[in-house]
Amino acid sequence: MALLSLLDAQLAWGDLPLLDNANLSIEPGERIGIIGRNGTGKSSLLACLAGTIRLDHGEIQRTDGLSYYYVSQEPELPPADTFLRSLLILAGPHISHHDERDIWRFRARLEEMLHHFQLPADASPKKASGGEIKRAALSLAFALNCDVLLLDEPTNHLDITAIEALENLLQQNYRYQRSALVITHDRSFLDNISTRIVELDRGILRSYPGNFSAYESRKQEQLNAEELARQRFDKFWAQEEIWIRKGIEARRTRNEGRVRRLEELRRQRAARREQMGSIRMNIDAGSTSGKIVAEISNLSKSFHRRHIVNNLNFTLMRGDRLGLIGPNGVGKSTLIKLLLGQEKPDAGTIKLGTNLQIAYFDQLRDQLDLDKTVVETVSPGSEWIEINNEKKHVVAYLNDFLFSPRRLNVPVRNLSGGERNRLLLARLFALPANLLVLDEPTNDLDIDSLELLEQTLLAYKGTVILVSHDRRFLDSVVTEVLVAEGNGNWQEYVGGYSDWLRQRPTEPTPVVSKKANDNTRNKNKNRQKTLKLSFKEQRDLEQIPTSIEQLEKEQNRLYALMSQGNYHQNGARKIQADNQRLQQIEEEILKLMTRWEELENKRLLIEKS
Repeated sequence: MALLSLLDAQLAWGDLPLLDNANLSIEPGERIGIIGRNGTGKSSLLACLAGTIRLDHGEIQRTDGLSYYYVSQEPELPPADTFLRSLLILAGPHISHHDERDIWRFRARLEEMLHHFQLPADASPKKASGGEIKRAALSLAFALNCDVLLLDEPTNHLDITAIEALENLLQQNYRYQRSALVITHDRSFLDNISTRIVELDRGILRSYPGNFSAYESRKQEQLNAEELARQRFDKFWAQEEIWIRKGIEARRTRNEGRVRRLEELRRQRAARREQMGSIRMNIDAGSTSGKIVAEISNLSKSFHRRHIVNNLNFTLMRGDRLGLIGPNGVGKSTLIKLLLGQEKPDAGTIKLGTNLQIAYFDQLRDQLDLDKTVVETVSPGSEWIEINNEKKHVVAYLNDFLFSPRRLNVPVRNLSGGERNRLLLARLFALPANLLVLDEPTNDLDIDSLELLEQTLLAYKGTVILVSHDRRFLDSVVTEVLVAEGNGNWQEYVGGYSDWLRQRPTEPTPVVSKKANDNTRNKNKNRQKTLKLSFKEQRDLEQIPTSIEQLEKEQNRLYALMSQGNYHQNGARKIQADNQRLQQIEEEILKLMTRWEELENKRLLIEKS
């Protein structure tokens, strides 16, 4: 039985329909990723389900006693001296009916969640960053143990560590049949947590079983079919228009039915909502820089006895695409400012190459003058922009970044986060530059724009320095990474984020004295007399690989079944059962792998001893 249902929902913003007779049902244990272009109404949809916005028409049905919690894009915390007290105030309406014992349990859960997100419960929220406020709001959401979580862009402002912590909590919630609806543009996150993707496109909700990768393969097939149907419709409509324009022949035949059909075709074509346009990006790489872009020697920088950079040696070559990886607050933006000469190092040297033309995308968008209009920001005092030696009118150029003519004279302060991001990219790419420095350029960009930015950077012939917490974006764009490894130490790795995961060192082996080694050797000799695999352990060691293989085959069969075009016709009960079985398989494989590793380590220990 559905926990929450949206029935024939209609919602409009002015003359723009956000929901057009939309329907959606959320089953127990589902993790639904909501995707769509910026401005299509995803946040409005979630706010309607949360009850903060009323539908123009339609109905929202909730099961009796359903508990749910909504975390907005920019959550606010009540004033208090600690995060814990602020969240307890915010939780008040949700726990007011609890007895004293339940409230103490809730408080313990809340402290546990704050610890999970690495946020001190006794820290002050007065000067908290956006990431800290988001982690606090998410801690409360999970501590409440609601049936349904409604999360609007929960990964915004979070670093990779916090994003992975959020993934773990969402996967654990699945075991208790709690559901979640999540708006996000983070494709890796969607792949890791989603059991279903729901796309909001021109007012219509379309559902796709499986994660984002499964959605990608099926979406392209759907777009191809839609384009074919559109072409057939337009061809038939054009033929009918030619017939009616013959005039005399039409009146002579007096085919009134055909005339009425043409009128209906005209109405359908006028009402048809075309697919939204895509951003078109083109970067002017300017003149070629020197072969060495930057040479860093023994670079060090500290703030208040805290090392940001400690004795860094690194060379950036022309054409490199460098990614900086590390948690929030570790000093990624400071390292960029050191490289650009905006901060002075405590020690060491930075030697920049010759003929550099630098364009800097600022994470905080400080480069934007809020009082200027869109067109003044991109092309002050001129109607033309020159890119790659070709002139383009500013109206056409801004249209490439999805700014309609009526938005050109809007002040920057009235733009949304996504529009400001696109505007800064438009301004940045209008400048000739052979070194692009991009500090969190993916914030607030929808998935289509993200993928186009990836393609643009891959085709760019200059050098790129990139800060991002989007793991898939890093994998797609960068050729090497600098990773913060604590205490101001940065280590270089070849490849992207996934390559770093494979290359990063394991825990260092402690150095022990010769005497300690002798003691250990004697203990191992004594242990050898009693240490051996039991019959059951030996049997498990032999059978576990076969069991894992069988589970993986069943897992692949379920994935193949769920990716079929007609899978949604199986009904909610079958879909829920398949999702539950997939989760069980994942847990069983994990248990078997843990057991196999334990037994294999024991076997190796016996052989060595």
